[in-house]
Amino acid sequence: MARVNQTSSVSEFILLGLSSQPEDQKPLFILFLTMYLITIIGNLLIILAIHSDPQLQTPMYFFLSFLSFTDICFTTTVVPRMLVNFLSKKTISYAGCLTQMYFIYALGNTDSCLLAVMAFDRYVAICDPFHYVTTMNRRCCVLLVAFSCSLPHFHSLVHTLLLNSLTFCDSNVIHHFLCDLSPLMKLSCSSTFVNEVVIISEGSVVLVTPFLCITLSYVRILIAVLKIPSAAGKRKAFSTCGSHLTVVTLFYGSIFYVYLQPLSTYSARDHIATIVYTVLSSMLNPFIYSLRNKDLKQGLRKLMGRRNSQATPS
Repeated sequence: MARVNQTSSVSEFILLGLSSQPEDQKPLFILFLTMYLITIIGNLLIILAIHSDPQLQTPMYFFLSFLSFTDICFTTTVVPRMLVNFLSKKTISYAGCLTQMYFIYALGNTDSCLLAVMAFDRYVAICDPFHYVTTMNRRCCVLLVAFSCSLPHFHSLVHTLLLNSLTFCDSNVIHHFLCDLSPLMKLSCSSTFVNEVVIISEGSVVLVTPFLCITLSYVRILIAVLKIPSAAGKRKAFSTCGSHLTVVTLFYGSIFYVYLQPLSTYSARDHIATIVYTVLSSMLNPFIYSLRNKDLKQGLRKLMGRRNSQATPS
């Protein structure tokens, strides 16, 4: 009992990061700083282009602007902490660790819900185009975004409070570059049974339900598109979904690889998949959506042209 009392009040954790080799720290710092800056600039440009171009004032781009904002916040929750760890101390306070974990799960699941909402938007646009304007009205769009933001925060709060109830002992070394549930639960010397039950039940529902909604939406879209007689009509319908499907595959593929496995099998091999959905996906989203979308590319050109004309002296 004395041993537990002595070691249960952990004040900080040590994040081992991606590499323990000193010569790797500066190259990793430069790499992730570059990725972070590209993420911030790319997503900000998407937001500015959407809000400055009247032609982009549609539900699809309304949801995309919120996705870009969430990606900025999501990446900011992870990367700055990584950059600090690369060049200086690798410790993080107990409160700081739980705070980071809270926002990782809240913002990550917000991304997931927004992707499901965007799939539903495409479903209505393609399968019920005559009622699209009335179905996806302003009030409906705001409610969908509000739900996509509020539910993940409740989900994250539940897991953070349950983790806070655990006792930590023996080691405070986290074999990861961020504070995540699985490596933190491995450090606990108290029972994690309740945590694991909640992860399997509530956690799986929150993770899998948006994916099932996306899958169902695209099955219905596929059926509707196959009924279009002209090849040009089919290409146009699929072109509005291609970017979203690419993002969904990248995001959910890495998340399912990390989280749909038993706690005991979690290892350092999952770091790459974690980087994909926390950093790489947010960085690539602006490129994926802009390169395959003529309206958004035109909006970005208008934005850059407006900036250049303002910068040029008369």
